[in-house]
Amino acid sequence: MPAVGTTHEVTNQVPPLTGYDPVADDAALAEACVRHADEATLASLADLGRLAGSEQAREWGRLADEYRPVLRTHDRYGHRIDEVEFHPAWHELMATAFGHGLAGAPWAAADAGDRHAHVRRAVGYLAWTQVEAGHGCPVTMTYAVVPALRAAPDLAARYEPGLTGTGYRPGLTDPAAKPGLVAGMGMTEKQGGSDVRTNTTRAVPNADGTHTLTGHKWFTSAPMSDLFLVLAQAPEGLSCFLVPRVLPDGSRNVFRLQRLKDKLGDRANASGEVEFDGTTGWLVGDPGRGVPTIIEMVAATRLDCVIGSAATVRAALTQALHHTRHRRAFGARLADQPLMQNVLADLAVESEAATALAIRLAAAVDAGETAFLRLAGAAAKFLVCKRTPAVVAEAVEVLGGNGYVEESGLPRLYRQAPLNSIWEGSGNVIALDVLRALGRSSESLSAVTAEIDLARGADVRFDEAVGRLATELGDTDALPLRARRVAGLLALCLQGSLLLRHAPPEVADAFCATRLGGDWGTVLGTLPAGVPVARLAERAAVGGRTRG
Repeated sequence: MPAVGTTHEVTNQVPPLTGYDPVADDAALAEACVRHADEATLASLADLGRLAGSEQAREWGRLADEYRPVLRTHDRYGHRIDEVEFHPAWHELMATAFGHGLAGAPWAAADAGDRHAHVRRAVGYLAWTQVEAGHGCPVTMTYAVVPALRAAPDLAARYEPGLTGTGYRPGLTDPAAKPGLVAGMGMTEKQGGSDVRTNTTRAVPNADGTHTLTGHKWFTSAPMSDLFLVLAQAPEGLSCFLVPRVLPDGSRNVFRLQRLKDKLGDRANASGEVEFDGTTGWLVGDPGRGVPTIIEMVAATRLDCVIGSAATVRAALTQALHHTRHRRAFGARLADQPLMQNVLADLAVESEAATALAIRLAAAVDAGETAFLRLAGAAAKFLVCKRTPAVVAEAVEVLGGNGYVEESGLPRLYRQAPLNSIWEGSGNVIALDVLRALGRSSESLSAVTAEIDLARGADVRFDEAVGRLATELGDTDALPLRARRVAGLLALCLQGSLLLRHAPPEVADAFCATRLGGDWGTVLGTLPAGVPVARLAERAAVGGRTRG
């Protein structure tokens, strides 16, 4: 009993969540890494995993989010500089991501013969962005710009060595002098949003082969980057251009930052409005073919939307598991109470399904499975990103009032949760993109169907779901109305196939019973009787257990 007059003795509070490894301690992630790569690839991520679970990294994430970027349009003398100032913690996060090959490095590694470069990078990205998700945006775009820039071999030769570098140096200077370059993109404008063909930014050709751009970009991601891919209307139609912040002669390109966006989440990262007024750009790809050119970049960013959402789900799950293992209520640990075990197990199933699909997509990049990625990537982005806010909200509720305060870190995850479902195509845009992939390429449907069919006969509920998918796809007249339904079911069947083939039987059984078989309520934590909820939660817990 506390002494008389003592009011602030701390009991029944949860210790800090540090000293764990979000790579090695995550059974689903570690197993996916070995499955699609090998043990050596997993071992190569050991240093990053230990850092990601450290107190130091968590503090970097907190500081980067709390001290938001500041726009500096002019210096003290009145000269226009258009720079963004970040807290030092941001630069630590960026340097770590670049140093561990999470940006453009996998493209160079793959060219050099590394068959698992993209899986390694995906596993590291999923673990590291649990620390802080905002800096993942410029890391993603630097990764994604490389395949698009290869449509202009001369530009790729000039910039790709920096884009695939593992060094990081903040600030604007001659790109050739930097150990690594950061890339961004500018597509959307205020009158169009996702309808980029209505863009009004103009590109006028010059005698030296460059173009002069004039216009306003409404949402430019990571405006502090070294170079950007942007869309503008050339005489031949909408085209893609490379716009560096610093020109080859060392002078500043015209890139006027009007303001930074005040966003719901992703606060550590800057997003802004940019004015082009006599801005120099170089054509990437064929004139008038801007969308097909930049879609190479968009496809890679969509992959990271899936991986990043899986990371957010896993980070929330880890917090919930940690809390319930150390918090007591009604005479027992929360983790030992059956109803809480149901919630934790349901969250764990959601996390494992998202992780399995995300790493499978990365393996498809390594294998050059473009037809599979075209459809599977869009469907995965739709479902995994769409599910993330509900999962994080449930994790917040596991912590109760403690999860609602900023110090827990869960409010940051909750603000972040909707982002990837909106970025690079919101739900309707992605669902319609699934239909386009189905309509334009029978190879895409064949590739995805072949992957799904690998689990045929393993579970009757799965087989019935695959049958429902075939029925949905067969009713072509109503597909535009049911595009979301089709996209979601397609992703669920992919997840089911992966779990039936690779996850422990109890994980696959719980997934098929609920996500495919319908034995599930309208909220998380409604797994049916007979599911070994304690074992599912234990598999997902960090520390003190082995893979397998």
